[in-house]
Amino acid sequence: MVVVIEAVFARNEWPPAWRDSVYTFHHYHSTAHEVLGVYRGEATIQFGGDEGITVTVTAGDAVVIPAGVAHKRLASSADFALVGAYPHGQDWDMNYGSPQERPAADRNIARVPDPSADPIYGPDGPLVIHWRS
Repeated sequence: MVVVIEAVFARNEWPPAWRDSVYTFHHYHSTAHEVLGVYRGEATIQFGGDEGITVTVTAGDAVVIPAGVAHKRLASSADFALVGAYPHGQDWDMNYGSPQERPAADRNIARVPDPSADPIYGPDGPLVIHWRS
């Protein structure tokens, strides 16, 4: 399944960047959007900081995380693994929510362009349509 996920992401201009898990601490990227494609196991991930939402993801799920949205893994099965990718031309950075990151991170987030393609469905996919509206 991992090869299929990577091929779909690559075909849709989200080149796969890594295979691993999600950190167990809040972090976010101010210079890129991110997609996570789960290929094994399951995990509960929190999005949006300590007051954010929690979602359980399982093999076959994909989650797009807009630039600036904090995320962390709360729990997972021992075999949990995923592919991470970013839109073509976007290089990720690592931020942790400290006050020293602002206002530079805010400026970075405001400059991140919308992706030209949905990582699963391509240029006319629901993500692109949603972000254009």
